[in-house]
Amino acid sequence: MDRVREWFGVRATLLLPTLVAILSFVTGVANISAPVDARPLDPYLPEAVAQTVAQTVGFTGTLTGFLLLVSAYGLRRRLRVAWYATLLFLPMSAVQGLLQGSVTVPGFGPVPVSAPLIALSLLSIPTVLINRRLFDRELELSAAQQASIAALLGAQVYITAGAYALRDDFSNLSTLTDALYFAIVTSSTVGYGDMAPVDGAQSARLFTLSAIVVGTASFALALGSVLGPAIQDRITRALGTMTDTQLDLLEDHVLVLGYGDLTEPILEELTDVVEYVVVTPDSATAATLQQRDVAVLTADPSDEEPQLRAGIERARAVVTATNDDAQDALSILTARELNPEVRIVAAATDRENVRKLKRAGADSVISPAVLGGHLLAESALGEDDSEEVADRIVDDEV
Repeated sequence: MDRVREWFGVRATLLLPTLVAILSFVTGVANISAPVDARPLDPYLPEAVAQTVAQTVGFTGTLTGFLLLVSAYGLRRRLRVAWYATLLFLPMSAVQGLLQGSVTVPGFGPVPVSAPLIALSLLSIPTVLINRRLFDRELELSAAQQASIAALLGAQVYITAGAYALRDDFSNLSTLTDALYFAIVTSSTVGYGDMAPVDGAQSARLFTLSAIVVGTASFALALGSVLGPAIQDRITRALGTMTDTQLDLLEDHVLVLGYGDLTEPILEELTDVVEYVVVTPDSATAATLQQRDVAVLTADPSDEEPQLRAGIERARAVVTATNDDAQDALSILTARELNPEVRIVAAATDRENVRKLKRAGADSVISPAVLGGHLLAESALGEDDSEEVADRIVDDEV
């Protein structure tokens, strides 16, 4: 079972689509640029049609490779939409590989360059399917992002429909594909100049003016709203987290994975006692902690890379105490894998998750609800010891 998990676990789910994306891109470029022999459709279609199909799937294969790379990035963020997109693109890459012929390589003759793409695509599909539960995060878009994307799509529909309706007043524009091409090159400000209103066509000129204004404005708005938060997040991470040099100096410290309501009292207890670093995915929380001179790393605490950067191999203990027991369990699993000897202490928000967190790898799991209930019950029954314990715990708060 362990060997199966190793071969078909989350690492394989991330690696295989990435390799398929690279192969799809390379295979598509090879079929576009090099002479193609032995096309699969040659026995069934005229040579000219078969050649057109092979070249077309070369272009679409290149595009599919790029989209798969985007999906692979989404898988690293555990997005559910990226999981669905990957399952859509993997069969597409396999079919495109089947439709692409052998490429003639000087000195070697015909080479079936699409064979590895087909095999790896088919191998990746069951790997992605069996790890569906790992990708449960929803893609969250702000209202501004949704509006800007809708504006961009609406602008493309407007320009495409208008250009096609006025196709007789444009040079080199006769089909719906030509109209879509005109819409994209106009909105992106590329403007190759191969399509323009004919002399004397005033309505086409007025429409082109509106297309330039609407298209470029919507394109700039969408680009800013989609990329802006990503750039801002990068800057926040750069300014609100520890540097690699500072992280490398950490030794015999406590690694606090995640931040929640239970984490703040822990940090108060650790301050002036031991060096510690907090790993949290929330950039706003990281910035607040940074202002308090708390060592913080903005990243997903359940990922290997931030735990390694935070020096888990050199840590004396790991603490997880957020409001999400499931997220804590993932963080514990990663920490235990990276450092089997480190002591891991967890706080369970729900008492029924105590055993689950222990099975995940925690050495000690404390349920604040159970502990508080026990102390309250003993205090109500007149147990003096329980009150003394409670007084020692909250001594700083009184």
